[in-house]
Amino acid sequence: MRDRALKKELQNLLSDGAFPAVASLVDRISPAKALNPLISLLCSTDELLKFRAIEVLGQALQDIANQEMEDARVVMRRFMWMLNDESGGIGWGVPEAMAEAMCCHQQLAEEYAHILVANMREEGNFLELEMLQRGLMWGLGRLAERRVNLMSKKNAGLYLPPYLNSPDPMVRGRAAFALGHLQTEASRETLQRLTTDPGEVTLYRDHKLVLFSVGELASQALLRME
Repeated sequence: MRDRALKKELQNLLSDGAFPAVASLVDRISPAKALNPLISLLCSTDELLKFRAIEVLGQALQDIANQEMEDARVVMRRFMWMLNDESGGIGWGVPEAMAEAMCCHQQLAEEYAHILVANMREEGNFLELEMLQRGLMWGLGRLAERRVNLMSKKNAGLYLPPYLNSPDPMVRGRAAFALGHLQTEASRETLQRLTTDPGEVTLYRDHKLVLFSVGELASQALLRME
């Protein structure tokens, strides 16, 4: 099956939420052959489709890493290149995809979690575009939820608090979600101020996009710190 036809089939199945059929298709053609069509869906303007592709992509990378770790590293390095200015692209969906892969595979997380942290730092590979910061905050929150000890070890909580002041509610809310899992005390005062923030935020949960307010996520973060 050619990449274009495979992408279309994956897109249709993911749009329908037919995850068992997607898993069967990926298993039949091999996770490696599914990578390019799935990566192409990271640019989708349909946010739900994008996140469903990210979920499947993380599982595919887990399978690849379990079979041959170096092949998975090649993909992670490809993601890093996609976020580099020299690539000539934007890197839509890439921070989320990297995070999901690291949620699925412990060794990938140990080797590449510092990259997402570096994407927050101005002296690192800082992501300036707010749309990319949205993805970065989601990825950091996803990893903090799944691998909190590792993310604490990587000092993720040290660089997250400034994002609570972002003009973009999606960035503010997702940063609050991440900080709640990391229990960063330095952010408590700002989180308290955000508890009345009505800005809308989506999080991908159980194959769906769930809508929250920034205030709800800030309040939940404060509860986790108790």
